Parts: sequence; C-alpha cells; structure tokens
Amino acid sequence: MKAIWTGSIGFGLVNIPVKMYSAVEESTLDLDMLDKNGHANIKFKRVNENTGKEVAWENIVKGYMLNDKYVILDDKDFEKAAPEKSDHIEIIQFVDEKEIDSTYFEAPYYLEPQKTGTRAYALLRDALKKTTKAGVGSFVMRNREHVCIIKTIGDVMVLNRIRFPQEIRKTDDLKIPATKSKPAEIKMAVSLIDQLTQTFDPSQFKDEYTDKLLKVIRAKAKGKAVAYKPMKVVHSNTKDLMEQLKASLSGSSKKKAS
Repeated sequence: MKAIWTGSIGFGLVNIPVKMYSAVEESTLDLDMLDKNGHANIKFKRVNENTGKEVAWENIVKGYMLNDKYVILDDKDFEKAAPEKSDHIEIIQFVDEKEIDSTYFEAPYYLEPQKTGTRAYALLRDALKKTTKAGVGSFVMRNREHVCIIKTIGDVMVLNRIRFPQEIRKTDDLKIPATKSKPAEIKMAVSLIDQLTQTFDPSQFKDEYTDKLLKVIRAKAKGKAVAYKPMKVVHSNTKDLMEQLKASLSGSSKKKAS
C-alpha cells in the first residue's frame, strides 16, 4: 500500500507520527468508454478554451475568481491557509462513536505509526480500546479541510473522515407520511424484527453483481447467449398490514426451520 498522507496526531502533549493509507478499494469492474462506431477508446483532454489547444499537466495552475480576475494559487498558498492542519491532526475531544449519526461517515483510512511513534501509537490505541471512545479532530488533505474521528479496529487505529453539517441535505422537501401506525401493527412488526435479528457478520455479504457481470462478459466474449429472467416484484393482494406481517412471520419461521 502507498501512504496518501504523512503527518502526526496530537493527543494532549503526546505527538504520534503516522502514515495514512486508504482502507477501501473499489470492487466494481473497470469499464472503458468506447466510440460506438469502431470501438475506439474515448480520451479526455485538458483544453485551453481560448486557443482550443491541449494543455500539459505541468502548465496547469489553480485560480480563484475574485472581482472578475483570477488569483493564482500555488502549493505554498494552500499550506499558508492552515499550516497547523496540513500535516497534523489535533484531537480536540473524545466521544462515544454511537453518538455520531452514520449519515456523517465518509471514508475510512488505516493509520500506521512511523518508527519514532510506535509506543505513543500503542498508548492511544489501547486507551481508546479501554474507554470505547473515539477521538475527534480535523486536518487538511488535498487542499481541503476534513473533520475526522479516530477509533480502533483490532490493533489498528482507523481514521474516518466525516462530513460537515452543512454538507448534509435538509429533509424538509421530502414527502414523509404523517400516518401513525396502530399499536397492534407495531407489536407484530417488532416480532418480525426480533425474529430476523442476528449478529452482524460483514463476511456474509459479497459484491455478487460484479461477479455475475464478469460471467456475462466472459460468456459474451465466447459468443454465448446469457439467459436471464427480468425481475418482477409481486405485491401482496391484500392491503391489510396485519395479514402481511403474519405471512412474513410464518415465512421467516419456515426459512429458519429448513
């Protein structure tokens, strides 16, 4: 793995030099875009809108429009904006992870200690384990500030980027029913939930769509036709929720028994 960020974590007066690695990778197939006529690969170019000529990466700069004129920025300018956050994550508070709504979670990263930070890394990791808390801080990566939480998974500390509140859309425009459920219906629904409740095991879930798509691709490459049945969702004939819940309960009981 290649480190995507190198810096340190501040825990009180303890400083922990760390490297950050992406904790996830895409499981989807890498599909290319082709011209329908001749199947030539589609290429994207960075073109000067005035001359129409392609611009090399080394000649591209970043700018911000201010008073109808571009202010050009370089790497030093981005560092000047927040030098204390460009290569340092200061933990400003600790929280119970369950207090953070899952809507805020964005992307996970593994944290690895640098040679001089192994003991301090182990200290923070073990303290987080013992207290079952997560540290909250902020840092700058790729010219953008991120709020983050630092928690443990096994013996590894994991940093999870979380979204700012202003990035979460309001729910005011959603058409949410004001209908209240009947007590008997809720009781039956709770019974169904209890019956289907299990300990979460992520290993039982797999990206089956990608596997099946790859089978379709391989069959098509050999000139074979792939048979399939379009999915048809069958709705219950009754609008009685109690009947549907009772049928669901008996159906899940049969599945467990088989």
